[in-house]
Order: sequence, then structure tokens, then C-alpha cells
Amino acid sequence: MIIGIPKEIKNNENRVSVTPAGVKELVNHGHTVYVQMTAGIGSGFSDDEYASVGGKLLPSIEDVYGKAEMIVKVKEPVKAEYHLIRKGQIVFTYFHFACDLELTEAMLASGAVCIAYETVRLPNGTLPLLIPMSEVAGRMSVQEGARFLEKPQGGKGVLLGGVPGVKPAKVLVLGAGVVGRNAALMAAGLGADVTITDISLPTLRHVAETMPKNVKTLYSSAHNIEQELLDVDLVIGSVLIPGAKAPRLVTKEMLPLMKPGTVLVDVAIDQGGCFETSVPTTHADPVYEVDGVIHYAVANIPGAVPQTSTRALTNATLPYAVRIADLGWEEACRRDGVLAEGVNIADGKITYKAVADAFGMKYEPLKL
Repeated sequence: MIIGIPKEIKNNENRVSVTPAGVKELVNHGHTVYVQMTAGIGSGFSDDEYASVGGKLLPSIEDVYGKAEMIVKVKEPVKAEYHLIRKGQIVFTYFHFACDLELTEAMLASGAVCIAYETVRLPNGTLPLLIPMSEVAGRMSVQEGARFLEKPQGGKGVLLGGVPGVKPAKVLVLGAGVVGRNAALMAAGLGADVTITDISLPTLRHVAETMPKNVKTLYSSAHNIEQELLDVDLVIGSVLIPGAKAPRLVTKEMLPLMKPGTVLVDVAIDQGGCFETSVPTTHADPVYEVDGVIHYAVANIPGAVPQTSTRALTNATLPYAVRIADLGWEEACRRDGVLAEGVNIADGKITYKAVADAFGMKYEPLKL
């Protein structure tokens, strides 16, 4: 198969979808891999490194899309890429369709096969291609939250861990999935007073048994969240319904409950956000203020640490990319129901129910 690795053009997205080691693996399987020049620079990989393992360099994104049967990306295609995607072409990347009608319509019109990292799901419900970036985003959410709690950044001026004689900051983590657990662990490690919520009692029991003692668990309900907001310093929103819009757990009416300078970090923004007042931001302009509350809603948080993120992502996605290239997408999905869960759009049809439900569109189950 002919595989294309374009340079990411989303704002401040420095990751690349495949490392040179990954390209070598694909080439060893007999595939041709075209890499756009400088695609790996942000992640610390030179063009020479790709060329040395058999990657073929192309100067433009148009060249890569034009030659490739399968495009492997990190983030969803942006407007400038829509017209480059053609019927029957496989696009393997994070899509997050449920919060982007324009992207959904563009991919339906293209006739491409859209396989979304975020909905590839194991029988036990875990999301193997989302986990590594969720781990990064969860840890980064606390790092960024701590930064914007600083007074010069618009925050309260609170140190997460406090100091002897001064209480630590209070951190509320909404959702005890991969993002939430990593956020709680990071905040606890910095010495914060952490509360993590979820609607699953087995999950909360597991968290209570495995987390440091400065992490407390709380059942997630509107009342409990409202009570926590009264004296919280940092809120991490990390709830996820695979492939669907995130539930809104903090409404606009709840903002006055918080003190000015409180920071909200919405890690669920890719799926529409779990705060009602969230709108996507970028690393170039990451925060805005509503009713005195600082909102951080960067849609590609791991893009800020690409040398870590790219390696972690390739570790997870490469085996699936090799399988698709070796067998073709239909045969690969026939043999592997886990991968089949990732097919969101194929041949102008929505094949993932949560995406169809998000827009009231027709859902057509994948037929192989």
C-alpha cells in the first residue's frame, strides 16, 4: 500500500503521525511511505532520518495526499485539507466528529474511509489509541492549570502544593477515566488537595485504593459538583463518552459559585467540552475569561510536548496501521472487530452511531 504522512497544519500542532522507526516498520512490510518534508521537525525528527529508513520525501501536502492510498495523521483534517481527500482514500487519525458538523459533512462528501483513533475499542471497553494521548493530556492539564493559577496569567495567585503553614490548592477532577486519573495523580504529586468524581462506584473504589492519600473520591452529581465549586481553585474536565459529545457538567449558571481567578481546564473540548462556556482555543491563545473564571480549552494539549506525544502515539497506532496496510481496510476490519469500531465514515455513510446521533443523521452499520 502507498502510505502518506503529511505535516500537521493545525495551530501549534507539532506532533507527527509516524516516527522514523514506524516508517521503517511499514517499509519492511513492503509498503511505500511518502513523508512530507519537515513533517517530523517539531517532534525532533529530521528529513534525513526518514529518508535513511526508506521514507520517500515530498515537498508539499498536495503531493502526499495525491499519491497516498492511506493517509496517517495525528489530528483531524482542517479546511485546507478537505479538497485533497478523495473517494476510497483511507484517513487514519483522530477525528472527533461528534462536535464538528462541517468536518463530518466534508468527509461524507469526499467518499473517504475515515478510521478514528478515538473509537477503536477493545472488548473490555478501553480505547487503546486514545489512552496514550489521554495520559499526556491528563498530566498536562494540571501543568497548564498550575500555570494559569498564577496571578500574572489572570489566576488567583495560588500555588498548587502550598507551603508549610499555608494550605494547598483545591483541585476538582471531573471523571475518573484515563485523563482524570492521570490528572489526579499529577496534582497529588504536586501536593494539591484533590477530589475526583465519577458515576461509577467500582471506578471510585479502585481510585480510592490506588491513589495517594491526598486524593479523595466523590460521586458525581450536580449537587456535589456545585458544593465543590464553592472553594475550588482548579477544575479539570475529563469526562468522555466514546465518539459522542461530552456531557455538560458545569453550566454557565454555576460560574458565579466560583471565586474570581478560578481556572477551568476542559480536556474534553475535542468532544464538545464538559463546561457549557467552553469554546476551543489554541496554544497560541489558550485562555479566556467568563464571569471572572479562566477557561483553558486547547483542543490539542499533547501537541505542546511533541517529543513525548509522538513516540507514545506511534507506539499505540503503528500495529493497526500496519494491519490496514497489509490487508486493506475491509479485510483488516473483518478480522479485527476492535479496528472495525474505528470506522466512523465509509463511502459517504456514517457507520458509527454516536456520530449519526449527534447530528440527527442516518446511521448505517458497517457491512463487511
